[in-house]
Amino acid sequence: MIIPRFLLSALLLSLLCVAFVVGQQQKSKQTQPPVVAQDPNQEREVVNIRRVRLPITVTDKRGAFVPGLTQNDFVILEDKVPQTIDSFTSEQNNNLPLNIAVLMDTSPSTAGKLKFEQEAAMNFIQTVVKPRKDRVLFATFDDEVKLRQDFTDRLELLDRAVYAVKKPGTQTALYDAIWEFCDEKMRSAQGRRAVVVITDGVDTYSRANMSDAIDIAQRTETTIFAISTKAGLSGTVPGVEAGQVSDKTDKELMRLSEETGGAAFFTGDMLALEKAFTKIAKELRTQYLITYKPLNDRYDGSYRRVDVKLTNGHENLKLRTKKGYKAVADSVTTR
Repeated sequence: MIIPRFLLSALLLSLLCVAFVVGQQQKSKQTQPPVVAQDPNQEREVVNIRRVRLPITVTDKRGAFVPGLTQNDFVILEDKVPQTIDSFTSEQNNNLPLNIAVLMDTSPSTAGKLKFEQEAAMNFIQTVVKPRKDRVLFATFDDEVKLRQDFTDRLELLDRAVYAVKKPGTQTALYDAIWEFCDEKMRSAQGRRAVVVITDGVDTYSRANMSDAIDIAQRTETTIFAISTKAGLSGTVPGVEAGQVSDKTDKELMRLSEETGGAAFFTGDMLALEKAFTKIAKELRTQYLITYKPLNDRYDGSYRRVDVKLTNGHENLKLRTKKGYKAVADSVTTR
């Protein structure tokens, strides 16, 4: 059979095209980089770099805040081992925003002092908040922990939330309230963190205990200030004097505050209370801020005792910061 010339040409052209395509595919396979199979049993090394942040308050014998100190004036010890300061912020340059949780006790024991607590809460909020910079949330605790107003700088929203509280609950879950808001709110708050608790100090209902509350506050770098309402508005509650620390609950409020670097105030006089609020507000804005990377970087769950000392020449000054923390792997916003 004689194949026409034009069919023969078409057949040869087709064969050439097929050969060209096959050649290009083989070339492409040869030039692709080899894929290295990963061993599914191979472990990835994860390196945790932890920093400890210490807000530090320095006062003189009269209780006045001391400005002008430098990094060289501080010595940091963790479990008695000297640490290297990673960063230092003076009180003049401490411009980080404040994030404050105001927690108000609405348990039966505060039933006759609700108005006093509301006035105390709003007085503090108005004293400390700088609009468009600082943020405050307001919550109450009794047999329930209730967020009444999330973080905001709008005073009218906070005022509305505070005075919307009308009646008390049936129990007191103080430590649960501190745990919940430190864990759920303070952990991710950017800037300085503080909890102000307005309470008579008697916890009757929490699943958490005082050690749990201290632990979560230290881990989330939150300072606790306690305002005792035990003496009421005029300081005339029987057996109670304004400014007096007399029983176990008072001492627990003091420990709760001191272990986290804060302070407790016992007063039933509104004027004295306003002075206390002004002092807290000023303290939060005049703190030094120091961070360091612990030489012992193991997350072994042990408690690390932190001691901050002033160098020679400052023997007459006092300082206050948190007293330690539990070394557990945790997630906290650092700025």
